[in-house]
Amino acid sequence: MTAAPRFVLRLLAALASGLGMALLFPPFHAGDLVWVVFIPLLVALWSLGPRRRKRAAGLLGFLTGLAFFLPNLAWLRTVSDVGWIMLSLYLAVFPALWAVFAATLGNPWPGPEPLPDHGPIVRMPLPEQGGGRWAVSLRSLRFAFACAAVWTGLDWLRGWLFTGFGWNTLGVAFHETPVIAQAADLLGATGLSILPIFLQGVIVQAGRRLARGARSGTLRTHYDFGLAALLVAVVTSYGIWRISTQGQGESIRLRALLVQLNIPQEASRQLWSPEEIHVGYEDETLAGLQAVEDADQRRLQAALEKGDEGGIELTTPDWIVWPETALNGRIFRTAGGEWGTTRENEMTIGRVREAGDFTLVTGVNEVESELTELGILMKPDARIWNTLAVLPPDGPLELFRKRHLVIFGEYIPFVERLPFLAKIYEQQAGVPYQGAFSAGDSLEPLPAAVRGEAFGIIPSVCFEDTVPRLLRKFVRGGPQIIVNVTNDGWFKESPGALQHFANARFRAIELRRPMLRCANQGVTAAINAAGLTLGPDDGRRQELRDANGSPFTRGHLLAELDIPKNPPLTLYAVIGDWGVIVLALTGFLLSLRGRGLGSSGG
Repeated sequence: MTAAPRFVLRLLAALASGLGMALLFPPFHAGDLVWVVFIPLLVALWSLGPRRRKRAAGLLGFLTGLAFFLPNLAWLRTVSDVGWIMLSLYLAVFPALWAVFAATLGNPWPGPEPLPDHGPIVRMPLPEQGGGRWAVSLRSLRFAFACAAVWTGLDWLRGWLFTGFGWNTLGVAFHETPVIAQAADLLGATGLSILPIFLQGVIVQAGRRLARGARSGTLRTHYDFGLAALLVAVVTSYGIWRISTQGQGESIRLRALLVQLNIPQEASRQLWSPEEIHVGYEDETLAGLQAVEDADQRRLQAALEKGDEGGIELTTPDWIVWPETALNGRIFRTAGGEWGTTRENEMTIGRVREAGDFTLVTGVNEVESELTELGILMKPDARIWNTLAVLPPDGPLELFRKRHLVIFGEYIPFVERLPFLAKIYEQQAGVPYQGAFSAGDSLEPLPAAVRGEAFGIIPSVCFEDTVPRLLRKFVRGGPQIIVNVTNDGWFKESPGALQHFANARFRAIELRRPMLRCANQGVTAAINAAGLTLGPDDGRRQELRDANGSPFTRGHLLAELDIPKNPPLTLYAVIGDWGVIVLALTGFLLSLRGRGLGSSGG
């Protein structure tokens, strides 16, 4: 076969791997492809000849990245076609960098090597032609690990660089494979990416040796494949153990009524009037409370008929949870802690509170204010925060100001010096640019209590539940729960909300803290410390869905979670992303050693 058809086959292999990666995430359900999706790309990169190898590898990697990110992030088109294309082009750079590494330092097949004076091509001995079986297998494991670790390191880098976009790392493909996903408490969801790439790297190398052995009639034992399979078995066993021990130990039962209105919007502009929004939250919350009371009455009546009324426990909610910036009115708070809110907020909260004593947890916009003779007033040039508010029936207001702002959504960098950026935003989003939010600075959990038992809230607003390096900083000893209020309505009824949820549920696993999520449009759910949405008693799926299984619906969900009193301190909570960083550097150094051995025919 000539060079041109071979390169066409490599282009097709790159496209196959990129499109295959896109199928791993919502709206598709092809997560099992994670175990084979890298094989075409690895074969294409490792079989490149020495001539212009880096250039060819970079092209193949960039093509793989585009084939992955363009369909994977197509939901961004609901806001901006330009943003979708530009982000996809930028993210495709990371697979391109990895491909250059995999084809050179990470390549276990040295191939033809030119002499220094550009004389005739000299083919070096293949590594598997020399050394014992263990030496060959260890070399295979070394290169497979190097490629897997460096890919994972670059995944971490894209989730950190320029504030980061770390969605849909390869490890997130296990969002529907909970047994494997449990290992995220070791190196995070990003660290899970090492496992499938490592296995496929070994498969490709062992497959090549197997094919050569079959042609020569010398079949050998492939220890590297056995060891890679053993690693997968160990991770699987770890996951089974973690899931089986879920719910053991003392815990605090929390019942929360999660309310979702599914308000349509264009970019940041909601299409309902303020009156419709406030009345909607009042009516849906009261309907939910009434539904809970009716269900309790039916259960009590059934128990009375059986003569077992003593065993009935009422399910009255401890919390009412509304999503991000649920109400139109703002909270005005001073540096001294005094606070107030708008009349419309007071009326809505007051009407709902008439139904019982509970803690209200809601997203709200907070305005920097000061205490004056006329009361609490907004300060000149006041800062505005996207805030999570906790309002207990008796006790102080607790606020968390969002730290990780969304670029071009909640702020535009350098917009004061480059005002044309605001014009671009308005052209793409179709709504006026109304200024930026300020970033919060607190890393302290919010205090809360249920029936006299105290616990901490790990707060997150909007996409912060996809930023594990941030949430781990809130971890403390003792009972804690992650609370996320969000609104994916910017992206309408697109796969963006489902991908957001797939990424977010790993935070519960990484930190071994249960999680409540309340969305306007998106996935409203309760997630236990194993990343599952199963109820603690009856195993029912605790996700708000309509009759067709869609999360884009108006309604309420009575969620129950057990908050462990003595949760473990996970490895990821302790070391964060340093585990992935160290492994990536180790893989790079091992590839240097492996290349030295390969050049000598070892």
